[in-house]
Amino acid sequence: MSQDPLPSANPGPTATRSAPASPAGASVARREGREKVTGTARYAAEHTPPGCAYAWPVPATIGRGRVLAFDTRAALALPGACTVLTHENAPCLAPPDDPALELLQNDRVPHHGWYVALAVADTLEAARAVAAAIRVTYETETHDVRLTAGHPHLYTPESVNGGYPATSEHGDFDGAFAAAPATLDATYTVPPLHNHPMEPHAATALWKDGHLTVHDSSQGATLVRDELAALFGLGKDEVTVVSEHVGGGFGCKGTPRPQAVLAAMAARYTGRPVKLALPRRQLAAVVGHRAPTLQRVRLGATHDGVLTALAHEVATHTSTVKEFVEQAAVPARVMYAAPHSRTGHRVVALDVPSPSWMRAPGEAPGMFALESAVDELAVLLDIDPIDLRVRNEPGTEPDSGRPFSSRHLVDCLQDGARRFGWLPRDPRPAVRRAGGLLVGTGVAAATYPVYLGGSDAEAHADADGGYRVRVNATDIGTGARTVLTQIAAAALGVPESRIRIEIGSSDLPDAPVAGGSAGTGSWGWAVHKACTALAGRLRDHDGPLPADGVTETADTRQENAEPSPYARHAFGAHFAEVRVDTVTGTVRVHRLLGVFAAGHILNPRTARSQFIGGMTMGLGMALTEGSTLDPAFGDFTPNDLAGYHVPVCADVPAIEAYWIDEDDPHLNPMGTKGIGEIGIVGTAAAIANAVRHATGVRLRDLPLTPDKLLPHLASVT
Repeated sequence: MSQDPLPSANPGPTATRSAPASPAGASVARREGREKVTGTARYAAEHTPPGCAYAWPVPATIGRGRVLAFDTRAALALPGACTVLTHENAPCLAPPDDPALELLQNDRVPHHGWYVALAVADTLEAARAVAAAIRVTYETETHDVRLTAGHPHLYTPESVNGGYPATSEHGDFDGAFAAAPATLDATYTVPPLHNHPMEPHAATALWKDGHLTVHDSSQGATLVRDELAALFGLGKDEVTVVSEHVGGGFGCKGTPRPQAVLAAMAARYTGRPVKLALPRRQLAAVVGHRAPTLQRVRLGATHDGVLTALAHEVATHTSTVKEFVEQAAVPARVMYAAPHSRTGHRVVALDVPSPSWMRAPGEAPGMFALESAVDELAVLLDIDPIDLRVRNEPGTEPDSGRPFSSRHLVDCLQDGARRFGWLPRDPRPAVRRAGGLLVGTGVAAATYPVYLGGSDAEAHADADGGYRVRVNATDIGTGARTVLTQIAAAALGVPESRIRIEIGSSDLPDAPVAGGSAGTGSWGWAVHKACTALAGRLRDHDGPLPADGVTETADTRQENAEPSPYARHAFGAHFAEVRVDTVTGTVRVHRLLGVFAAGHILNPRTARSQFIGGMTMGLGMALTEGSTLDPAFGDFTPNDLAGYHVPVCADVPAIEAYWIDEDDPHLNPMGTKGIGEIGIVGTAAAIANAVRHATGVRLRDLPLTPDKLLPHLASVT
């Protein structure tokens, strides 16, 4: 194995590790922290207008078919019962942009768990009892929920999530792979995964004088408002959606979900405010999931580790309701220089719930496969895994040929190796022990694209010297209020204490959803623009301000209308140390360390929280999280937190997160990239690579549970 010092790279703009002494770059405590820890922060289900009724949904119990009849007599006779909504009496909706919101409009059942009725009662307990008493008669049809590599109905879609082409090919992959001195051909599988935020999907809806107000647990109130207005035939000014505090989302609250639509339907039908919190056991079927992926990765290389051929081909499922294709092969178009490449996706529409976004869709499962394969190639060639990655560092983005706006992956790998103590490392597997446990270390790279969207914002200077910033951003636990205040303070040149910020309501200036790690960059750009304009106006103003103050607005749609000439991505390096019990097959992570290059970090305190949150979620993806679709009933079997195992405190070691503060002028005025998702991307692969180093066993099927590992450990003494 090569033990030479790791080579350096010159990726472009200078990377620095010092933060400027300005509001945008300081460690500032969350503005809403006290409200959250004292319980005064109000979430969607904690708004209870006078006369509020409660709803409970009724999911279909068949895998596919249609409803023949309802018997609601016993249900409506129960104390406190108000009504039962079905497709026979529910308010008619306009055809939605998202077919998954076509609720209670017809008798079709496209998959198990599809909502067929809604019980409404005076209390939550009564609503649940009413729902349980409803009898539904179905006509069942044969269903298919099983994804296989040879499924006869697999097809190539036109595009995949994010708008990327489904396929991309450069050079002659088949010829280059056949001629390569060293080759790897392996298949990796990731099961369905579920977001499971702590706060369930909930909404409280109220109609008053023709105006609809909905408190919704959502990652984007503007988007929910627009959808509700279209569904109910209203003007956008006739709908207000409030998402002031949101208890996590991880993507599953990134699009309008059934709770807002059903609560609004029930409120209109009954003439009362209605509150609906979706039961956790029903979430797997109605709020999206990470689709399973079957991923074949083929690598061809010279004996010294230079890639000559790279292919990443993915099969996944979607629903019959709408098409959503996990873009798992797209990261392979970014990561490594290979003159001959092929990436592609195939998908099959099954009788399953509609998949959707889950933290780092595409990148998280795709990089597990790619970074595991790179590690396997390093073992095959007896080259240090970091050294192999550095040898294949591209000068421009491999797929597009565009220059990178900044790319400090090599710096992340080198800095992480130093901090982690990577070298000296004995590459031989199953030789290092801690007591009776096998010890191994692993590394993986990570990438996530820079997404930005146009946004509105308003900045106002009060006559008394205070400032107010308004933008319909959503804080899903990331510290958006705090960071946007810092951006405003820096642009205005005033302390954060003088700024009031208003977010989380569709009555505020429109803003895009909190998703794709695009929130801060998109909202912050508009805030920066509005505050910069206000600061300039105040400099030119003579005398005291008028009594009603001075206001400036901003719109960044034009700035975001044209594609960038640069390839813009965040990068990172993940390091893991694991300990494996050869008697039980249990894998425990002892150390996790990540180093990230994600533009300018605006708040180290909240950024570190996001990085380690993503890494923790990646640990769950690697070791505990996984779901299965029962082929007989068509439903997800682990449908609550007892059956779907997310990491708990005892599973999470001391996690370290560091970053290289990049100076990238090709992003936005703040120089920021998203940080919410880069933390999860490489974690699972780093852990899997560490397990292989510890045991000599290469597992390619997540999660790495004892039942999969233990049969291979009999020969390990």
